[in-house]
Amino acid sequence: MTSRRSPSQEQVPAQEHAASQPQEHTASQEHAASQEQAAAKEHAAAAVQAECPLRLRISGVWKGYGRREVLRGADLSVPAGALVGVVGENGAGKSTLLRLAVGELAPDRGTVARTASVGYCPQRAVLNDTLTVGQHLRLFRTAYRLPDLDRAGELMDLLAFTGCRDQQAGSLSGGTRQKLNLLLALMHDPDLLVLDEPYQGFDWDTHQRFWRLAGRLRDKGRSIVVVSHLLHDLEHFDAVGRLREGRIESEGHH
Repeated sequence: MTSRRSPSQEQVPAQEHAASQPQEHTASQEHAASQEQAAAKEHAAAAVQAECPLRLRISGVWKGYGRREVLRGADLSVPAGALVGVVGENGAGKSTLLRLAVGELAPDRGTVARTASVGYCPQRAVLNDTLTVGQHLRLFRTAYRLPDLDRAGELMDLLAFTGCRDQQAGSLSGGTRQKLNLLLALMHDPDLLVLDEPYQGFDWDTHQRFWRLAGRLRDKGRSIVVVSHLLHDLEHFDAVGRLREGRIESEGHH
């Protein structure tokens, strides 16, 4: 005996199919909107990249000393007009990262690309204790092929040590030695500044003078990388990277 469905039973699947069509249409619209938003973000990122070209790119860098791997695939990108902080525990590899950034060290693996003139302020001042401040300035003027020392004079005013030109470096206090160390890195007005705890030994007034100078340079389009261990410095950075276990973890924008 053949069973027959009632008209109402036969209409149910058709009704369900009809009801499902708007849902499918809505899902496709949401997917299309999501794709449009992703494309817009990529376009905006590309526009920012075009306006702010990278001055420094460290990609997948490894560096070890003997059997100890200090950096294990570290990445860092620094665009024009950015003030970037690098933080981390003692021994994390911050100074090694900066020495790689300026070409003082070669990576074991990975690449380091610079597209700008560089000014490097190492953690320990590299000065000749027998030379005066003025002699250091004249020596570096020759090395940088500068026409004059006007820029150096401006920096001496900004860092408040104009009365030290005739003093030998060996007679300077720790803070004043560091001022000279920083000045020698900045006096040729480079596009990329790499500074390893540049304000060691500074008093509070000079510390504040340094950050005003750094902000002014950033606003002029310079790229600045600063290693810091002071929590109250973080507010000055546009972005912060924390070096942990050989890699740089972004801590976002400030």
